[in-house]
Amino acid sequence: MDNGFYAMMSRMKFIERWALMRNSSQENISEHSLEVSILAHALAVIGNERLGSNLNAEKVALIGIYHDATEIITGDMPTPIKYYNENIQGAFKAVEKAAADRLLAMLPKDLRKSYVDLFTPKEEEAYLWKLVKAADKLSALIKCIEERKAGNTEFISAEESIAEILKAMKLKEVDIFMEEFLGAYDKTLDQLN
Repeated sequence: MDNGFYAMMSRMKFIERWALMRNSSQENISEHSLEVSILAHALAVIGNERLGSNLNAEKVALIGIYHDATEIITGDMPTPIKYYNENIQGAFKAVEKAAADRLLAMLPKDLRKSYVDLFTPKEEEAYLWKLVKAADKLSALIKCIEERKAGNTEFISAEESIAEILKAMKLKEVDIFMEEFLGAYDKTLDQLN
């Protein structure tokens, strides 16, 4: 029997992000998911080392890897559309749930249990999912910074609004990351070395 889960995951590289924006550099959800995973892991490590938390940094990184996997089926819905109103937001959540169920059904039953909570939040892991959401926003902010650095003014208002969203999240891990690490994204390779 052919189990298509992993073959479907490999298709993340074909789903382009930021479809409504002029991009100087294209980004797909595979690239984005790796960055979100790295950032979510960083937020958890910051929480553990600086704030005395006991977060599962490896688990948050895995959630980050799979956080947009449903877009293989749904495509990347632009944020202004996805969050336009409660009805659209609710309908899209139902579509994402159906897509997650469909992807999980592509796994043999004995393996499925190891992936379910990477697609569906457990109540006791709600904070990990909050960190992944913050990492997702940080990744979007970094994309805006990169586009601005490339001379693309298309992302300037998005950069401002995403920075405000991140501040409004009131997550100490995010505040620390933005204060200590975000500025480096404005630097050139020579400046980083």
